[in-house]
Amino acid sequence: MEDPTLEARTHEGRTLYLARDEPERGSKGAFFVAYVTEDRERRWGFFCSNCEAFDTAVDSMGRIVCNVCSNLHKAEEWDAAHE
Repeated sequence: MEDPTLEARTHEGRTLYLARDEPERGSKGAFFVAYVTEDRERRWGFFCSNCEAFDTAVDSMGRIVCNVCSNLHKAEEWDAAHE
């Protein structure tokens, strides 16, 4: 049975699956988790819904940033010593 919450997208010749039910709030739009497989066994990264790019980065604090449009998801928990 096909999962209606997954959306297949092609990136650099590879099919990735966006989990529309796993959003992370961003400053300009949501980030969605992208998986390599439909069974969600292998996580690939994030997809920026603001500019529809896979060019994102995540740091050790859990911040997500889109390298194309600067959409930003701030870490849920942070320590001011790391700023």
